[in-house]
Amino acid sequence: MTRQRVFTGSPWEPVVGYCRAVRVGDRIEVAGTTAMKDGEIVGDGDPYEQTKFVLQTIEKALRELGAELSDVVRTRMFVTDISRWEEIGRAHGEFFREIQPAASMIEVKALIDPRLLVEIEAEAIVEK
Repeated sequence: MTRQRVFTGSPWEPVVGYCRAVRVGDRIEVAGTTAMKDGEIVGDGDPYEQTKFVLQTIEKALRELGAELSDVVRTRMFVTDISRWEEIGRAHGEFFREIQPAASMIEVKALIDPRLLVEIEAEAIVEK
């Protein structure tokens, strides 16, 4: 089966050995995505802005693989401070309000950089 990949130039992609998203058949899996652009944190200290940036990055990766946000069936949000869930949830809702994928929000001790507040994974299923 053919495997299509999207890379975003993250410094961790070649070191860890992963890509931003991979499509096999009608399934697309998007790796944990953070608010990092060109080695800098987007929305430093602001989980709402970080979540928006992350979801824009996920949307771009999906499009490169022939999908849309409407094809997303699941998201997983890893957050470093669950008390700020409303800010993260508001941004998620702005992207997925009508789509309503299955979603989880899980508090974690830390992400790869302490300034990162949110990391999101997504799964999509597209018609062949």
